[in-house]
Amino acid sequence: MRQVFNFSAGPATLPEEVLAQAAAEMLDWHGSGQSVMEMSHRGKEYMSIHEQAERDLRELMGIPSNYKVLFLQGGATLQFAMVPINLMRGRAADYVHTGEWSKKAIREAKLFGTVNLAASAEDRHFTYAPPPSTWRRSADAAYLHYCANETIGGVEVFQTPETGDVPLVADVSSTFLSRPLDVPKFGLIYGGAQKNIGPAGLTIVIVRDDLLGHAPTGTPTMLDYKVQADADSMLNTPPTWAIYIAGLVFQWLKRQGGLAAIEQRNIAKAAVLYDYLDATPFYRNPVERTDRSRMNVPFTLRDAALDEAFLKGAKERNLLQLKGHRSVGGMRASIYNAMPIEGVRALVDYMRDFERRNG
Repeated sequence: MRQVFNFSAGPATLPEEVLAQAAAEMLDWHGSGQSVMEMSHRGKEYMSIHEQAERDLRELMGIPSNYKVLFLQGGATLQFAMVPINLMRGRAADYVHTGEWSKKAIREAKLFGTVNLAASAEDRHFTYAPPPSTWRRSADAAYLHYCANETIGGVEVFQTPETGDVPLVADVSSTFLSRPLDVPKFGLIYGGAQKNIGPAGLTIVIVRDDLLGHAPTGTPTMLDYKVQADADSMLNTPPTWAIYIAGLVFQWLKRQGGLAAIEQRNIAKAAVLYDYLDATPFYRNPVERTDRSRMNVPFTLRDAALDEAFLKGAKERNLLQLKGHRSVGGMRASIYNAMPIEGVRALVDYMRDFERRNG
């Protein structure tokens, strides 16, 4: 049993039983005499891991056969460039600006074409998600891009926008596998693995077939989705260990009852923390209640001078990685799929005790 609760925003906590299985298989995977880290990525042992991971992910998310699943590298940040390179096709693209990661995606897309700002939450310091009904979309957009969850600001977009024939693109790094997603509503979904899926180093892209093959002449080979898809994510050596761990997480999620079941657990965990935050003036969460992230909960203390004492006390209680992002300060509790509700309760118990002693 672990001795700590890790609230890191990423790389984040992983299911304990997944780590235990990986440890047990570290030196000898299924009698092969090899660690997964040593296997040839084209050998039958690793290929069985790779193929099973894709099958399990397709089952979990209900991914249709006309979508490719790509296991890539470079993080979601590389996708900020790959998306416009492959999808823009000389046209403008619509972007929704809900925080720091949207900002980075917009900045990168502008290197490759015209960006139309369909909506922005900057007017209220990125503490809400503009409703899709208010988005000002361009007439002939190549695609519409939004970030499903701003990890730093703690804002989550729960409503899937209706975009008709315009491909919908979403950065789902922090919400990947935290709730069901209607994949056919999207043209492309992408996200880094280091939140809900596995270790850093793996990026997953789910892309509809008709969006492949449109990269302009001169596109570097590694940045062309069609080339990657045609090579089954094996254009170069893939992040084999990260894919292996992701596959174990997919199997763990299936044992939990799938994404509908894990969503209910995430709703319950978030409620424990938000209910306490709303019950006391000692702490404050700045996000509009309807748009509060279930994955990343930022909060501040009434007196910022107490921040260091709060973090010190939390560490003494084995509650780790609660310091907020450097750009916003305060605290942040990331409560991804693998965080048990006992961890959230332990945090709230500590927060209540800290308030009693310092309020």
